[in-house]
Amino acid sequence: MLSCVIGLAGCAAVVSQQGSGPSATPSATPPAALTDEVPAAQMPPPEPREFRAAWVATVANIDWPSAPGLPVEQQRAQALAILDRAAAIGLNALIFQVRPGGDAMYASALEPWSEFLTGAQGRAPDPAWDPLAFWIEEAHKRGMELHAWFNPYRAKPAPSKTPLVAPHLGVRRPDLVKRYGDLMWMDPGEPDAAAHTLAVVADVVRRYRIDGVHIDDYFYPYPVTVGGVETPFPDDDSYGRYKLAGGQLARNDWRRANVDDLVQKMHATVHGIKPWVRFGVSPFGVGKPERRPPGVIGFSQYDKLYADVERWFENGWMDYLAPQLYWQIERPGLQFPVLLDYWMGQNKAQRHVWAGLYTSLVTKGEPGTVLGPRAWLSREVLDQIGLQRQRGGLAGGHIHFSMVALMQDRDGIASLLQAGPYANAALVPASPWLDGVAPPVPRLSLRSGAAGKFVRIEPAAGEAAERFAVWRRVGGQWRLSVLPGSQREVDAQGADAVVVSALDRVGNLSARASLRIP
Repeated sequence: MLSCVIGLAGCAAVVSQQGSGPSATPSATPPAALTDEVPAAQMPPPEPREFRAAWVATVANIDWPSAPGLPVEQQRAQALAILDRAAAIGLNALIFQVRPGGDAMYASALEPWSEFLTGAQGRAPDPAWDPLAFWIEEAHKRGMELHAWFNPYRAKPAPSKTPLVAPHLGVRRPDLVKRYGDLMWMDPGEPDAAAHTLAVVADVVRRYRIDGVHIDDYFYPYPVTVGGVETPFPDDDSYGRYKLAGGQLARNDWRRANVDDLVQKMHATVHGIKPWVRFGVSPFGVGKPERRPPGVIGFSQYDKLYADVERWFENGWMDYLAPQLYWQIERPGLQFPVLLDYWMGQNKAQRHVWAGLYTSLVTKGEPGTVLGPRAWLSREVLDQIGLQRQRGGLAGGHIHFSMVALMQDRDGIASLLQAGPYANAALVPASPWLDGVAPPVPRLSLRSGAAGKFVRIEPAAGEAAERFAVWRRVGGQWRLSVLPGSQREVDAQGADAVVVSALDRVGNLSARASLRIP
């Protein structure tokens, strides 16, 4: 059953006809030609634009599946529940973790199946299925985008219980993987390790209809401390070979250069295969110490993770930046609006800035609940969205970490989003630097039958529509929904007008086709 990314009654009307609608009604009359357009003065307003997404974390079974080794049908049911909740709330994208630690949540010849899926690394699902293909198909059915989320260097996360198996890089090339604390990490200073990560990403971009490639904040690992002292990352061998080959950079600068190279090459790799697939980075939310606004404190990813995010952003090596702004609006030294404004100020290449929100810190607002830096009421998230919207422009979006709080509706957060900020549907913002050409205008016709009235969408020749923005006027009020490009009919029951535009793969919107309903 199809559903729309909208929390309005009109969406339910569109959905209800799937599978039992007009195509199954032999008595339906043939389509009538478009004869009555909506006057320009009566057209709906411009379609709102906002990236509304959530991360779906598979590492440690944070979001999906709820436990390793569940029966396939239970995994599918849990995935559908997340997708349905996301669509009902009003999200228009999900960021699905496909590579939690050198493994795969999809069928891969390069890396083994993830133990977080089947219970043991390398064990294939039985019966066979491809979770990534399933998530993509089901997200697209709901008019939503699906971005594939990769951890670029982690080889084995701490929650992992089962041994590494081929073709994991740690088995094929153990010289490229280092143990660091309770983790195993691909050494960013090893060119073959970086090449492997790029090959994994390229493989997914080629084989799957993803809308985006996404990497998180794990570059060099967060420092491990023993007895209060930081343990250095064990890259003496790779750095030593660099120096013997004539390298002149100090170790910290060399480490940053390694990560710079990966990010730049990943951006080029994604767009070299499919220019419309967006590349996004979600770093730690605090910038370089020397650039920070007065009073901002905290961890330095530049000095500890060797992530020169400002450089990547200024050079346009990404299509969107999703800084993890995981602090309250009034948190001393880490105020949400101050950090958001900082990253907007670094946006010289004019890319999207979509703030990461720590929605999973929302707790129940019951009497006696102790609130603080690690426990918030839902009001905090709603207010952060309000501040993001005040900035407008390229700051037109946000991402929730993660789906778990929305699934549980903690402190009513999902219900409040659905009834408030997400009450009206929104289109994902366009990325004109990738493609600025609008798709062709579709043609509309009316078809009546025993099941009611339906507007048929006939795509024009040329670029295919990825989605349709559909306005229905009911009781004098325009209501927007987002439909997949494969859906060619709109339920017009109760509507006196329908307006449709085609969206392409990077969010460009065609001119409008309209039809008044007798």
